[in-house]
Amino acid sequence: MILLDTYALLWAVNDPRRLSRAAYEAIQSAVAQGGLAISGITLWELSCLIAHGALEIAQAPEDFLNKISSHTAVLPITAKIAALAYQLPEEYPSDPADRLIGATAWASAIPLITKDRAIRASATFKTIW
Repeated sequence: MILLDTYALLWAVNDPRRLSRAAYEAIQSAVAQGGLAISGITLWELSCLIAHGALEIAQAPEDFLNKISSHTAVLPITAKIAALAYQLPEEYPSDPADRLIGATAWASAIPLITKDRAIRASATFKTIW
């Protein structure tokens, strides 16, 4: 199983050419094995992008989010993940969504697909790009 950050998810769905070769191959392998996951906070981030006009969709937001959820495992924000989000190194990005996504990967012991250099530099958990 692998975890996708919000933009990796969007690129995988809308523009796979924006993914690195390693990220694309990891996603294809995970899809074939039924092991593609997102953090619950990713659904909220997608909602924010839609609400602010940064993500245009052709259906109702809830229908879009349900479609995304039907193709991935949505990992909930647990007490452990919430606590780990603020145990990440100080240099880790301070954005709460980034911290919760990273903590989800860390708590679940699964790699995170992300282009974010600061997250990848953390080395707290495995990343793929």
